[in-house]
Amino acid sequence: MSVTIDSDSDGDESPTHYFDALSSERRKKREILSEQGIDPYPSRFDRTATAEELHARHGGLEADVRTGETVRMAGRLTSIRGHGRLSFATLNDVTGSVQLLMQEANLSEQAGAVLAAFDLGDWVGAEGEAITSRREELSVDVKELWLLSKALRPLPDKWHGLTETDTRYRQREVDLLANPESRRVFDIRFRAIAAMRRHMVSEEFIEVETPILQPQAGGALARPFFTHSNALDIDLSLRIAPELYLKRLVVGGYERVFEIARNFRNEGVSTRHSPEFTALEAYRAFGDVTEGMELSEQLVVKAAESAVGRMTFAVGERAIDLTPPWPRRQLLDLLEAAVGHRLHPTDPVEDVRAVCRDRGLDILPEWGSGKLIFELYDALLLPTITDPLFVCGFPVEVSPLARHTSSDPTMADRFELCIDGKEFANGYSELNIPEEQEERFDAMTVAAAKGDLEAHPADLAFVRALEYGLPPTSGIGLGVDRLIMLLAEVEAIRDVILFPMMRPEPTD
Repeated sequence: MSVTIDSDSDGDESPTHYFDALSSERRKKREILSEQGIDPYPSRFDRTATAEELHARHGGLEADVRTGETVRMAGRLTSIRGHGRLSFATLNDVTGSVQLLMQEANLSEQAGAVLAAFDLGDWVGAEGEAITSRREELSVDVKELWLLSKALRPLPDKWHGLTETDTRYRQREVDLLANPESRRVFDIRFRAIAAMRRHMVSEEFIEVETPILQPQAGGALARPFFTHSNALDIDLSLRIAPELYLKRLVVGGYERVFEIARNFRNEGVSTRHSPEFTALEAYRAFGDVTEGMELSEQLVVKAAESAVGRMTFAVGERAIDLTPPWPRRQLLDLLEAAVGHRLHPTDPVEDVRAVCRDRGLDILPEWGSGKLIFELYDALLLPTITDPLFVCGFPVEVSPLARHTSSDPTMADRFELCIDGKEFANGYSELNIPEEQEERFDAMTVAAAKGDLEAHPADLAFVRALEYGLPPTSGIGLGVDRLIMLLAEVEAIRDVILFPMMRPEPTD
């Protein structure tokens, strides 16, 4: 929906004074209606047709046709033309637009008063006969008008829109009105999420909800947000992932579960990172990492098909093709090609540190060879991947919840889905051996004591759950926001989050 701003100022007034004057004028119009006994904020309006429905019923008619159908429409005014005996306006609702034709002689007394108080951006209701104009435009020949809500602030000019980035994010409601591009992005988001949800249900997964406030945040390597419960007098964390709770549900007998979850990580903000973000996590009993890769591929393809109807995308100057099937490559093989010799988590840590230093990586002294190998992957390999690629096999040191491979206890049966230089999904065969999980938690506790802010806490409730028996299980986590960035062909994560986290507005 695009809107046109009120008449231009004379150029002598400051923008603030100009908009204050416009707002004052609109408030006066509202008061006049109230004095005439017309409620400017009615509690409801019974609409009988949307713009889309009206066009479906009467589209393609010749000029000057009267359908005989009386309709009640509702929406926002986005343009007003003419005055006196004949006026025209454009009414926009969520489905599209329709023209209002208002002949002074045909309007009721109330309708005339409401018309005199019209401003762009007002929410209005209109009743009249569906007709076509002399120019074959489908219209409503209005007999009655209602003001449903007065827009006290003028909306942005349809030609210039709302262009200041900070304001677009803070006032997303106005951004959506002024910028069709923003509506396009979020329409893609909603369609993609709905498609993924449909696919999960078709695969017999049950959608569940797990706690956002947790005694301790687990399920991923990240720094959490902390808060406090006054009622319980305990410190809590905002979840960084729902993983441990979802796996407890598998223990409890729900063999296929998923959650489209809001997660929180108290880390940096960038074009690809947001402290608050959305992920789809899913767990399937009796599967392994192979099923996780298959499900991740299916979800992305279904989202692309439903949201945009194609498999090829252009982000900046990069062309990306999502056409399946996607290749699968071993991390250590890719890294060998990149650095010129084979690396392994069992290598002496000084040898791997030397490789990192040679390539200018910043490293910490407490990192082992497995963590250093992951940092090399993140710095050297990930940025070079454009089309979808499953990178398989990661060090156990950076995979504390994943089962190790059958042939190598230092390597986890884990994948990352990489697209456009980013991690889009992560998954693995779940570790289901209670003693081994407890040992890994203990190692994380030691790392945390040495200053690792991203180390997993020891979740003894989860270990206890594993003691009741977790079957072989496949798990995935898919970053929804990054997927929408790709499908909408935008490069900033805040462009795909309706209300991204921001610093407080400056005050005068």
